[in-house]
Amino acid sequence: MSEHIPLADLAIHRVRTIPVSVPLDSQVRWATRAVTAREFVLVFLEAGEHVGVGYTYAGMHTARSMAAYIDDVIAPRLISLSARAPSRAWPDLFQETLLVGRRGYALRAISAVDIALWDLFGKVAGQPVYRLLGGVRDTVEAYASGGYYRPGDPLERIDREIGRYLELGFMDVKIKVGGIGPYEDAARVERVRQLIGRDGRVALDANNAWKTPAEAIRFIRMVEPFEPWWIEEPLMPDDIAGHAVIAAAVDIPIATGEIHSSRWDFRQLIEARAADILQPDACVIGGVSEWMKVAHAAAVFDLPVAPHWNQEVHVHMSAAVANCLTVEWFDVEQDIVNFERLLAEPLRPSGGRIAVPDRPGMGLVFDDAAVDRYAVR
Repeated sequence: MSEHIPLADLAIHRVRTIPVSVPLDSQVRWATRAVTAREFVLVFLEAGEHVGVGYTYAGMHTARSMAAYIDDVIAPRLISLSARAPSRAWPDLFQETLLVGRRGYALRAISAVDIALWDLFGKVAGQPVYRLLGGVRDTVEAYASGGYYRPGDPLERIDREIGRYLELGFMDVKIKVGGIGPYEDAARVERVRQLIGRDGRVALDANNAWKTPAEAIRFIRMVEPFEPWWIEEPLMPDDIAGHAVIAAAVDIPIATGEIHSSRWDFRQLIEARAADILQPDACVIGGVSEWMKVAHAAAVFDLPVAPHWNQEVHVHMSAAVANCLTVEWFDVEQDIVNFERLLAEPLRPSGGRIAVPDRPGMGLVFDDAAVDRYAVR
């Protein structure tokens, strides 16, 4: 069908952004932060009859300013570009950030746009993105992520939450650590191991909780008897040398990368042997185009990738690379991560796996009423 669309109609002619803020019913906390709402920036690229959609996470206070950056700086550079060349804009957009970022805010804006460009390309081509990327499977393994800190008895909360994930068919889970005393956290890890049995896997996410490698190593050795799948972000992300010290000192795999930006950050992680598992996030790193570069680079060194969050996007790339270990999935009913409240057709896992949407593009279908309700005016 796309071959019959006039070439002029395949040029991007309009860029729209919508900043949204989706409140949580109650505050959730991890080791270094508390959250009461999730903000996102939605991007819409129009070319002929097609509309490509993308998004990124904007924390709690920056959706409007990030949308303005896309409107003012990025959008003019997209007008008249071909909808058939999703990666063509990336070098120019990244060059524009050299004075104002190269990371964080600016790169998240590029991420949202790059995801929208790939979605647009898929719709023009009439193919889901994972097939355009060379998809090797149509379902991906997933784990249920949660275990955030909330009021109430910590072990009772673990019982309820992990019980829910087991009912949904998950045997692999992840919980937070580093936010309370080490013995209390170790008790939570032990309880998860009891609930999922010896065949399940439990990953532990510290969210940069510890100040030194010695502090992290001490806790890791406390929980070694419970056989963690991996320990995630033990230190601040920029402490690559510290992560390398930990990785060399313990047998439990060290995972990091969710806040790292672009292929250059991951090159440093790989060269320093600072991680056993890389966790690039397409909504952080620069979109689909940059995520694929990192995943392929990791494969050269026999390193697995386990993408952070944003399952709606990551199922496509994960299905297209052989070295993806698993995809992180959040149950919207836990009210931890609530992007799905914006969607008319969220992903539904089965037996610990997620089927990749077969619709053209990313398969994202927004609930227009929900987007309008949560839009930041």
